[in-house]
Amino acid sequence: MDVLERYEPLIDDFSAFRDACARPLPPVVRVNTLKTTVDRAIRALRDEDITVERTDWHDGLLRLPDDQPGANWPYFHGWIYGQEEVSAVPARVLDPQPGERIWDACAAPGSKTSQIAARQADDGVVVATDSNLGRLSALRTNTEQLGLTSVAVTHEDARNHSLKPFGDDDAAEYDRALVDVPCSCEGTVRKNPDTLDEWTLEHVEGIAGVQKGVLRRAIQTTKPGGTVVYSTCTFAPEENEAVLDYALETEACRLVPFEISLDSTSGVTEWQGESYDDSVRQAHRIYPHHNDTGGFFCAKLEVTA
Repeated sequence: MDVLERYEPLIDDFSAFRDACARPLPPVVRVNTLKTTVDRAIRALRDEDITVERTDWHDGLLRLPDDQPGANWPYFHGWIYGQEEVSAVPARVLDPQPGERIWDACAAPGSKTSQIAARQADDGVVVATDSNLGRLSALRTNTEQLGLTSVAVTHEDARNHSLKPFGDDDAAEYDRALVDVPCSCEGTVRKNPDTLDEWTLEHVEGIAGVQKGVLRRAIQTTKPGGTVVYSTCTFAPEENEAVLDYALETEACRLVPFEISLDSTSGVTEWQGESYDDSVRQAHRIYPHHNDTGGFFCAKLEVTA
């Protein structure tokens, strides 16, 4: 089965899309503003004869020419962190503020966790959850290297996330939650070409059930008026709009509009005979050929009760 071909009805310039998916992904790092400034990090990299190019939409993201952007002393000392450009979108949409309680429901290895903590100036509580012990080890290592003190790591299935370790009353609820779920990862094909070889519709349908459970729990544990951001790196509506449609039917929430500084298209309301709530148009689909990035999906919800 040609996995990408199934999405031709959704994509404006399918030929450009396929060409982009076949090209290697440009390496990008994010400056860790808890340890240094963007200008200082750039000077340090240039002193190492590393060419640096700022991204147009995010001052803290830098494109590097080397396919191993971690092979330099600023990376070793936690000044910069390798993060795919488009994966920096969800934390910006979440917009965490200093002093808030944030849940990162599927946190390892920690790129978005560390981005959230940095946006809070390490002032608040970020509960970083993952069910995979091996990936949790990487999460702990990365939080230490980046100098984060506000992150609490928990090992559990996010679908059954407990507030009890942090107090079981309303004060334990989160101001915001990020639900960047495990997915079929088609949007990472530029970095991981084998992803498409391992793709099956059965996996898509199975992982969508997990995604629904994690998103429901995030909505349940977030305060009324709070924000939940849902994101994936897949093109599959079964894992994107269908999951949002399910959450709208089962939990007290609504999708809200937001802007991003990358080219994108709206969420789709119909797919292979299925129809979804019209408000899923508020989500953003980011395709590789639009911004020379990986593929991504992002939606913002407000908890209403």
